[in-house]
Amino acid sequence: MPLFANVLRLIVNERGCALNESNVILDMLGGTQREPRTLAVVGLSDNPAKASYSVSAYMQQHGFRILPVNPVVDSVLGERAYPSLADLPMKPDVVNVFRLPKAVPAIVEEMISLHLKNIWVQLGIVSLPAAERAESAGIRVVMDRCILIEHQRLGFALA
Repeated sequence: MPLFANVLRLIVNERGCALNESNVILDMLGGTQREPRTLAVVGLSDNPAKASYSVSAYMQQHGFRILPVNPVVDSVLGERAYPSLADLPMKPDVVNVFRLPKAVPAIVEEMISLHLKNIWVQLGIVSLPAAERAESAGIRVVMDRCILIEHQRLGFALA
């Protein structure tokens, strides 16, 4: 675990948040039964050189349904892209965020209005106020972690 993630976890837990809890990470990835999950990927790029693309491609290859959320692309990874979470045809199991930290609070507010329950904010992206707001609204939070790395760390890639 990156040092910053350890510090982040201590800071947030002191504020009463359950950020990056092991059971939450496991559940967001499908639990011990490895149930299929739907990921709404906010900021998913159609550029294969971008992390959002390669991480989402990996997750798709491992059975996750990808719902791209990006108002400037038509489709990514063979899936239609949607301009916002509100435009999705279904409620995703997890909202996976590849946006700058300043965009995360608005994503959390949209999630609250749509009654979405899980947010995964990718490695290197931190917004403590957004994490606190999400937790206070009943949204489970994973922040500053890579979903691909966690998937592999839990041995799901071997299944």
